[in-house]
Amino acid sequence: MADLYDCTDPEARAAGLDAAAAAIGRGELVLLPTDTVYGVGADAFSPAAVTGLLAAKNRGRAMPVPVLVGEASTLAGLVTTVPPLASRLAEAFWPGGLTLVVEHAPSLAWDLGDAEGTVAVRLPDDDVARDLLRRTGPLAVSSANRSGRPAATTAQEAVDQLGEHAAVVLDGGPRTGSAASTIVDCTGPVPRVLRVGAVPVAALREVVPETTD
Repeated sequence: MADLYDCTDPEARAAGLDAAAAAIGRGELVLLPTDTVYGVGADAFSPAAVTGLLAAKNRGRAMPVPVLVGEASTLAGLVTTVPPLASRLAEAFWPGGLTLVVEHAPSLAWDLGDAEGTVAVRLPDDDVARDLLRRTGPLAVSSANRSGRPAATTAQEAVDQLGEHAAVVLDGGPRTGSAASTIVDCTGPVPRVLRVGAVPVAALREVVPETTD
């Protein structure tokens, strides 16, 4: 069973971040809070770790795993060029509940599922998640639940569903009432909303009026 750290306690938080970063480095899974729901994270650049994440969730490769980053500037290192409209959306809504789908750089050695050359990237508005991401670099993170079951909004719910598969749990308190992120495809000439969530379409259009849904 995973080691759980109460991140509302400064000492436990520091120890938990150390343990989580070490676990990621070993190719293990970590349960962590985000600004939307609890997630299960793995090293984005370890195909074996991502395969373990998909297996833990009982999820196939048809739905590629999104990537969380700790700083907006990290996006530029994951793509050949950042589409200007994606930059405008990131500036407006990051950190926060917006996931941007972009074409990733061909040189990246990762396998997030059947993504066909794209990656879904988000900068979460959560201090614990971002502190971990700054230590580990980009993480493949999916909601901490078995496929088909409700997303975990507390650390205990995450443990109940995926605790046996994870090495470390970072408990940042409940995430009740949080919507999943809005997903926008920025690989075409105009942004296209794939899933409506935390950021309303109207808000997207205030920044990029040509956004479609």
